[in-house]
Parts: sequence; structure tokens; C-alpha cells
Amino acid sequence: MIFRFRYILLFFLIIVNGCGDRQSSVTVINFWAMGAEGEYVQSLVPAFEKMNPDIKVKVQMVPWTAAQEKLITAFASNNLPDVFQLGNTWIPQFSYIAAIDVLDSLVKKSEIIYQENYFDGIWETNVLNDKIYGIPWYIDTRVLYYRSDILKKAGYDSPPKTWEELFDVSKKIKENFGKQEKYPIYLPTNEFAPFVIFGLQNKATILKDNDSYGNFSQKEFVDAFKYAMSFYEHNLTPLGISQVTNIYQAFRDEYITMYISGPWNIKEFQKWMTGVYADSWNTAPLPSPDDSYPGLSLAGGASLVVSKNSKNKEKSWRFIEYLSQKETQLEFYNLSSDLPAVKSLWEEPLFKENKYMSAFYQQFQRVVPTPKVPEWEQIAFWKIQQYAELTSRKVLSVEDAMKKLDAEVNNILEKRRWLLAKGKNQ
Repeated sequence: MIFRFRYILLFFLIIVNGCGDRQSSVTVINFWAMGAEGEYVQSLVPAFEKMNPDIKVKVQMVPWTAAQEKLITAFASNNLPDVFQLGNTWIPQFSYIAAIDVLDSLVKKSEIIYQENYFDGIWETNVLNDKIYGIPWYIDTRVLYYRSDILKKAGYDSPPKTWEELFDVSKKIKENFGKQEKYPIYLPTNEFAPFVIFGLQNKATILKDNDSYGNFSQKEFVDAFKYAMSFYEHNLTPLGISQVTNIYQAFRDEYITMYISGPWNIKEFQKWMTGVYADSWNTAPLPSPDDSYPGLSLAGGASLVVSKNSKNKEKSWRFIEYLSQKETQLEFYNLSSDLPAVKSLWEEPLFKENKYMSAFYQQFQRVVPTPKVPEWEQIAFWKIQQYAELTSRKVLSVEDAMKKLDAEVNNILEKRRWLLAKGKNQ
């Protein structure tokens, strides 16, 4: 009886130890994804785990509104996930605080991820001081949404390709509207992007002296800002944001004819522009101040990064490679409608034969990053928008507004100058 009990006990211990060994051989990597992407990416995880039985991916969804604070808090408590998603304008901030790892050595060895597989401007958003900190996951930029039927009535069979044409067609559309309260273009002052885009198109540098001072007073930016303000001066765009409460309805009802925006609006416009409106709109690359069409736009989107303190970097990189594969990117697009970062996918009929996507593909050939400083969002969302509003209402002249903007930006960048003086790269 005792012998039998010992035999059963020994057998039980062997089974338990065997299960323990199998469990210990599986590495759990934590992945934080923002917004709806956190939900969609979970559908892709089972296939990865099947191909990599030694890895289990734990996905946590983080709302975009809370993402930055949550990531900073996790960094401060040394509790960042192994892999996480960052808006590509956040890369400078998280590289500066040494929260994310340099990926050059991993990229060099990868057979899936390499620079040539991405649009140049998009890839560049992830490079700081010649080091790679992130891998593009999905991408976006701004293009021109326009009512083709209204442009045609104004004598334009194709969208404007130059600043001169954009202003000219706007004036002609306004003349056709007569005394109706309708506007050829919508340039809301609570969106910094169009104002920065015009500046970049006009060869302005935004910041100067190693990105440590504002450069909005330079002639190139002042001239670009004056061009933007001319649409307000001639009543070609609504003054203030309260006049347009629903962009899609305004577009359908001809209250606005043109709007600079990103790919996230395609599906929304399609919902509103149905029936007789279905073939009355399209997208186009942005006009240029000269004949170098298309004009520049912003390199946007989200990237995948690895925590500097992750103990599972090699397996985390395997997951990033999986999300970067052409097949996975396509599946993710079908789930989320987020545009794929992998350039070769744009040759697929799904994109090539989509008339709304053509403009984005052309525009991605000419996109550039915003200034790569941690303070950029504070500059863009608070200061540029503030002075666009003041100038559009003629509270300040363009010249005075840009001087005041430079002064405020210089205050924001004071710490950066101090660090640069100490020999610390930011």
C-alpha cells in the first residue's frame, strides 16, 4: 500500500513538473495599443502565437486621450510594456527620456523590416540623431477633399495644383454662390496642420538653431501664413469653428467645397455622400506654391517601439516583424481601415483601384516629419492654433502674430537650449 502511494505521488510530481517546464518555456510579452487599434490587433495575435508557441502576447487597449499620461506614469514606475504603439510625433519625447530602445541592430538583421520598404518621409519620423527608434505600423497624411461638381461649375475639370489655382477656384466658387452663406474651402483655426503645411510647402524651416528657437518670423513662413489668411480676408472660408458643426453635412450641403484632411475621413464622407452625391466628390494631393506638384504634406501615423528596459526584446521584435509582414498589414487594414505602412501593398488592386486612395499614394511620395522635439505638440496644438485664431480675426497682423509666436515658442524650448548647452542631445 505504501509502495503504491509512493508510486502515485512520484507520477503526480512528474506530471506537475512537466507542466511547469512547459509553462516556463512560454514568454509573455505585453503590448499596449491605442484606441480601436487595441481591439483590432487582438484578432491578429492567435496566428502569431501559433507560429511562435514560445510566445504569448498580452494586449492592453489604451484610450488615445489617456495614452501619453499612462505611458509616462508606467515609465516612471518602471512598468512599461515590452512593445507599444506611439503616434510618430511622440517618438522624440520617449526617446529623450530613454523609454524606448534603439532598433538599428535589429533592423540590420531583419529580413522583413528595412528602410526601402517604407515611404521615405514616414520612415524619417522614426529616426533621431541617425538612430532608429520605431517601425511604422500604419500611416496617414493630409490631402485635399473636394466637390468635383462644384469645381467643374467654376471652370475646373481637375483639382487645383498650385496655390494660385487654389485661390482662383475659391474666388470663382464664391462668385457662383452669390450672396449665399457658403464657402469654397474650410481652414479651421483649431487644426494646426494646414498652416504648418503651407509653411513647409513654402520652404520654411519652422524651428532653427538645432530646433531650439522658433522660426515663424522668417519670410517663408510669414508669406505662407499670409496666403492662408487671404482666404479669411476674402470670405472664402468660415471665420471661427462654430460655423461648421458637422463637416460631412456641410460638405454634402455645399456649405464647404474643399477641406484638407486625412484618410480617417474617407469612410465618413462615403456615408454622407450617397445617391446623387456619390460621384460628386474626390480626393487629390495638395497644391504647391510653384509647379512642383504635389505640394508637401505631413508624415503621420503610428509606430511600434520596444521598451528600453524590456527583458524580452528579441521576442518583442519577432512580434513587430509579424505586424510588419505584408499579409498581416493587409489583414489589419481590412479590420481597421488604417493605411498600411509597407509600400509594396499600395500596388495591390485594393488600393490601386480605389479612386480615393490614389491621392494618398501620390501624397506619401512627398511627406515630411514635423520638428522632432518633445515640445512639438505643445507648440502645434496650443500656440500655432492660438495665433491662427487671433490673426484670422484681425486681432493681430501676421507679422506681429509670428513675432509673438516665436517668443512663446522660445520660452517653451528654453529647457532644450539648456540641455544642448550642457552637451546633451535631445
